[in-house]
Amino acid sequence: MDFKRLQEEIESIRARDPAARSTLEVILCYPGFHVLRFYHLAHALWKARLNVPARMLSNLGKLFTGIEIHPGAEIGRNLFIDHGSGVVIGETAIIGDDVTLYHGVTLGGTSLSHGKRHPTLGNGVIVGAGAKILGPITVGDGARIGANAVVLSDVPAGVTMVGIPARIALGRGKDDGFHAYGCDTDVPDPMLRTIESLRHEVVRLLDRIEALEGEKLNGGVTPAAKRRPRAVEGDQP
Repeated sequence: MDFKRLQEEIESIRARDPAARSTLEVILCYPGFHVLRFYHLAHALWKARLNVPARMLSNLGKLFTGIEIHPGAEIGRNLFIDHGSGVVIGETAIIGDDVTLYHGVTLGGTSLSHGKRHPTLGNGVIVGAGAKILGPITVGDGARIGANAVVLSDVPAGVTMVGIPARIALGRGKDDGFHAYGCDTDVPDPMLRTIESLRHEVVRLLDRIEALEGEKLNGGVTPAAKRRPRAVEGDQP
C-alpha cells in the first residue's frame, strides 16, 4: 500500500469538505474513501483477468458503501465521492485526477457494445448530485456539471453545464476555486437567457419594421407600433 498516496487522498478530501475535521474522521466515516479501497483491490484482480473475484469484491464494496464502481473503470488520483449513496461508475469509464462526484451521480453507458461506452472525465471535474453523464463522451478538464443535469454530448474544458439535456450556463473563465455541487450562486438559467435573447431580438426586428413602414408612410403611425410588446422593467435600452 502506498501510504504517501493514501495521505494525499485524505488531505484532498479534507480540502474539499469542511465537515472533515481530521484524518481519523475521513478514514472511519467516509464511504467514498472506503469504496476506493475495495475498488483498488478489485481493479488489480480485473487486470489479472480474475473477473469473477473482481466483480464479487466490487459488489461487496457496493453493499458496504452504497457506491457501485465497476472494477474495469480507470480512476486517477484523489477521487472524492462525497456522501456517495447511489453513485454508479461503469466498466469503461475513465476518471482523471482530483475529480469530485456527489451522491446519485451516474457515469453510464448507452449502448450494448463491448467497446468504450462510458464517459471520460478530465482532471478537476466536479459533478453535482443526481447528475447523469451518459455514453462514450468526454468532459474536459475543470468542467462543472450542475446537480441533476443530464449530459449527452462532449463538454468543453472549464465550462459549467446545467439542465436536461445539459447546456452551457457559464463559459470558460479563470479558475476561481472549488465550487460544491458543480455550481456557484451566480449560474444563470440557460433557457431563461435564451428566451430573453429571443424577446429582445423580436423587439429589435419590430423596431426595424416600424422604421421601414414609417419611411414608406412619411413618418405616420403604423400598425407595427401597436404590435410591439410592452416594455418590461429591467429591459436594456
